[in-house]
Amino acid sequence: MWKYILVFIGAFLTDVSPIPLPPAFTVMIFFQVKYHLSLWIVVATGVSGSILGRWLLTLYIPKISGRIFKQAKNEDIHFLGRKLKEKGWKSQLSIVVYSLMPLPTTPLFIAAGMAKMRPIFIIPAFFIGKVTSDTIAVVTGKYAAENTADLIHGAMSWKSVAGLAAGLLLIFILLFIDWHTLLRQRKLRLKFRILK
Repeated sequence: MWKYILVFIGAFLTDVSPIPLPPAFTVMIFFQVKYHLSLWIVVATGVSGSILGRWLLTLYIPKISGRIFKQAKNEDIHFLGRKLKEKGWKSQLSIVVYSLMPLPTTPLFIAAGMAKMRPIFIIPAFFIGKVTSDTIAVVTGKYAAENTADLIHGAMSWKSVAGLAAGLLLIFILLFIDWHTLLRQRKLRLKFRILK
């Protein structure tokens, strides 16, 4: 039982962080392979840890962003959040699709938190994408990582480096694009002076 608690804690710690870390499914694959755990219980406990981590991320990010970023940047992200809410089911579908892609979801939750969106708006769609993508990842990982050396080597692959770079790029886009100007005037404008 304690090994499944490790899966939960590992997935939670990975997804509560505002810094894009390797995906939570890598933690799930590691523990599933190392301890020969039930694949379905690993997915259930790992996804539960991820959901709790992302939920808490959306709750504490507004407090941090208010202290770190200028008021104009916070208002810009609020505007982006309002635009997402206006789209209704299209936004939900976008969240599901985004969660299915091999991109870090950290920027999505940072944006939601900074926009002070209620977690209930984003978590259900994220849950659908997360369960699907993590199940596929853990099943594939179990098959591919029959020996631990391959798993450790895969952690530093070009894919993991590319995923980290993509996550950092998405955070850069979120923070440094002037969303008011882009969405209202259709002009791309960057703002680098966002810190207080």
